[in-house]
Amino acid sequence: MSINCSLWRDNSMSVKHFAFTKFSEVTEQCFLFFTLILLMFLASLTGNALIALAIWTNPVLHTPMYFFLANLSLLEIGYTCSVIPKMLQSLVSEARGISREGCATQMFFFALFGISECYLLAAMAFDRYTAICSPLHYVTRMSRGVCVHLAMISWGVGCIVSLGQTNYIFSLDFCGPCEIDHFFCDLPPILALACGDTSHNEAAVFVVATLCISSPFLLIVASYGRILAAVLIMSSPEGRRKALSTCSSHLLVVTLFYGSASVSYLRPKTSHSPGVDKLLALFYTVVTSMLNPIIYSLRNKEVKTALWRTLGKKKL
Repeated sequence: MSINCSLWRDNSMSVKHFAFTKFSEVTEQCFLFFTLILLMFLASLTGNALIALAIWTNPVLHTPMYFFLANLSLLEIGYTCSVIPKMLQSLVSEARGISREGCATQMFFFALFGISECYLLAAMAFDRYTAICSPLHYVTRMSRGVCVHLAMISWGVGCIVSLGQTNYIFSLDFCGPCEIDHFFCDLPPILALACGDTSHNEAAVFVVATLCISSPFLLIVASYGRILAAVLIMSSPEGRRKALSTCSSHLLVVTLFYGSASVSYLRPKTSHSPGVDKLLALFYTVVTSMLNPIIYSLRNKEVKTALWRTLGKKKL
């Protein structure tokens, strides 16, 4: 059912209220999507909250690697909470509308947590590089102060870039249609509703996305290149195995996060389609956030032990 945008314009004829498109016209399908996404959302919230709590309450995990992991869990919680609740509401009710201010707020927080995660993953790679390639200097180079500053830089860059991007997008006029062909206020579908030629705006958004995704990714690649070189010259097989084991979880998370983000934001505009974009967005907003706690807890004995202690159970 189409939405009458004339009711949602101000005196300047710019749209001041939007609505998300329906996932499906079939009620049963919407209910199925609602159930699956709700379960994944709850699993993501529970898993990330437990990991953050386990790290903060267990002194043995008060190390740089786990400090960054706790920050990652907090980012994942914010990332999903900025998008999923509104999407769940849209699935089971006709209240699919969102004000221009609400849309801008959602875009800001989604970009804040997403961009911050890009840089935090780079900080985690640097931590692993320092631990493996410069073990004698690790304690001084990755002191608590250095770790806090790296985390603050990650959150700070995310805040500045997302604030600039959101202000840049919502300084435009929106002539309609007022229906967002997505399930949250992401950059490309919002730009598609703006008046006139938006090619320059799209180019600017693409450049910022490229810098925010590729620059930390190149730092990660450089860090792991040095790590691989160091591992190859290790004489001890046990040392090589331990070094690779400490990096495997982070590498898998990086692959999932950067893989989905790159396909979503860095592929040519001509290859975009609403259906594919929604599936990709669903993957990096819900599935990846749900998998991260599983990846880190299954492959890390210290995290598993801390989780058991947090839950009040003694590990067998």
